[in-house]
Amino acid sequence: MENIQVVNENTLWKSIIAGEQPAFKMLYEAYADLLFAYANRYTKDKEIILDCIHDLFIDLHTWHRNLAAEVNVRYYLLSSMRRKLHTALKKASRTSLRGDMMQFSVDFETESVQAVIIASEQEQQLYQQLAKQLNQLPARQKEIIYLKYHCDLSYEEIAAIMQISVPTCRTLTYRAVKQMRQALDASAATAFSIIIGQFFRHL
Repeated sequence: MENIQVVNENTLWKSIIAGEQPAFKMLYEAYADLLFAYANRYTKDKEIILDCIHDLFIDLHTWHRNLAAEVNVRYYLLSSMRRKLHTALKKASRTSLRGDMMQFSVDFETESVQAVIIASEQEQQLYQQLAKQLNQLPARQKEIIYLKYHCDLSYEEIAAIMQISVPTCRTLTYRAVKQMRQALDASAATAFSIIIGQFFRHL
């Protein structure tokens, strides 16, 4: 399934570069919700978020001939969205807004309600424990975990988006995962990668 998705994304991206109009609509429909959800971790101002998404797709349409042919589409869009959001928030605040002042915020215990509802009784307890541990992470580690497990980005891509080094990204991920695994029971800790993957699929 994942390979099929990659093939479809690559084909769609080639259509974007070629300027084929239906491709822009398809790309928007495929990624608008993801971009909105990501931006919503930084601001609750829906108008700013929607304006950034709109501007992002206008730029794609305007400069489609200059786009690189070989890209991870999801990474490209999330990275572009973060930059546009930073600029928009800086303009709205009328002050200097450093990159590290963009505070990633998410209440995993609230947002995991749906995952808990559809889970088995045993999984419900695990998801609730995991959500509690995720909420205790610092903002940067929250964002790294979100981008890695929810957006399925590589360490290199996450580091580029957050403007940190790859070793720093790996270290912060390791510390976050270690903290969460230590809070779970032995059997859950062993299957941590599976559990956190299932958890983020339902967000």
